[in-house]
Amino acid sequence: MKLHFIPIFASLLVVVVATLCAQGSYATHPSELYWQNMLPKTPMPKTVQDLLRPDLVEEKNTYVGVGKGGVNVDTKKPGGSGTSVGVGKGGVGVITNKPGGSGTSVGVGKGGVVVVNRKPGGKGTAVNVGKGGVHVGTQNPKSGSGTTVNVGHKGGVGVDTGKPGGRTKVNVGKGGVSVNTRKKGKRPVTVYVHPGPNPFQYNYAASANQLQDDPNSALFFLEKDLHSGKKINLQFVKTTSGATLLPRQLVKSIPFSSNKLTDILDQFSVDPSSEEADVIKDTIKKCEEPTVAKEEKHCATSLESMIDFSISKLGKNVNALTTEINTEATKKQQYVIQSGVKKMNGDHAVVCHGQSYLYAVYFCHATHSTRAYTVPLVGTDGTKVKAVAVCHTDTSSWNPKHLAFQVLKVKPGTVPICHFLPEDHIAWTIKN
Repeated sequence: MKLHFIPIFASLLVVVVATLCAQGSYATHPSELYWQNMLPKTPMPKTVQDLLRPDLVEEKNTYVGVGKGGVNVDTKKPGGSGTSVGVGKGGVGVITNKPGGSGTSVGVGKGGVVVVNRKPGGKGTAVNVGKGGVHVGTQNPKSGSGTTVNVGHKGGVGVDTGKPGGRTKVNVGKGGVSVNTRKKGKRPVTVYVHPGPNPFQYNYAASANQLQDDPNSALFFLEKDLHSGKKINLQFVKTTSGATLLPRQLVKSIPFSSNKLTDILDQFSVDPSSEEADVIKDTIKKCEEPTVAKEEKHCATSLESMIDFSISKLGKNVNALTTEINTEATKKQQYVIQSGVKKMNGDHAVVCHGQSYLYAVYFCHATHSTRAYTVPLVGTDGTKVKAVAVCHTDTSSWNPKHLAFQVLKVKPGTVPICHFLPEDHIAWTIKN
């Protein structure tokens, strides 16, 4: 299950990244500079760019002060508007002032997080994050409708949109995710998504519910089906939840070890008995476990770390490939493979899969029995996808009960097994 608090911490970490960039004589992200230096002939995919700067918008007239008391960021604009950010021992404070009395204030302290967004006309949004969970309320004075979001300490997440004639409810708990939509005069629609083992780590067996409920199960197929005209039911999902790829110089100060779990939870104010703590513990554990035979693995906590691992296995003359979608489509639908399927050079690749964590962490593995392809797809609704497909020609060391074998009804080591990459995963291949 994905972490509920990733967007909150990602926004706070963006402030730190902005500060690191501003301290130098450049406005480029440190990880981008490293990419340009190490891989000058390899274009950076847009997906990677988005993970480096998920919400960071460069503005003029920005002052950044860094001292023993903390960090202060102030953007001044004509008309008295602007943003002020203060980071100190007491927590973090963010205030955006806009003409007309509107604006947003964010306070982060030991008691939790408070966000208030003021808009003219009495509208606004209030967010409170504390030990008891998260509460979000939006008010619309004209219709009396609004949206309420509650994130409980252990009970999960509840979302209720109180719209006239219909409503949507979303609940996230240990059992997974349930979405219920109800419209006036129509039957409700319910969708359930249950958690399960990461399908891209091949030493794990599929859970009981994963075959039916994991959208990634549809990504697996046989290499013989990789041809134009083939119809496949697919759902492309992002696995990192918009988590931020932090620069290595910042990551070095954050522990990433099961031996330091208590320190990690304390540093990010995560309750040790919460579901979030379980996810953090599970990701670290899987990074520390031995990989399957004939495979080398590495958990990259920064883009620099990912680059270093890929270069050590493939050299610097590489492609960095990601699945590209022309819309925000996430629904499961039928896609048709178009002409133009292209096989990448060689049978050796490094593939990096996003993990659920406080910030972007990638599980990377390298094998000498992997073929990579770029595959053009068109969905029934017109969605166009330039997908990356990875085919494993030797699966003899995989868990016999792995999700792929159960979906495709084949045995380990018998036929090449392929899968499409979710949108935020990365495949590294040697250039032709």
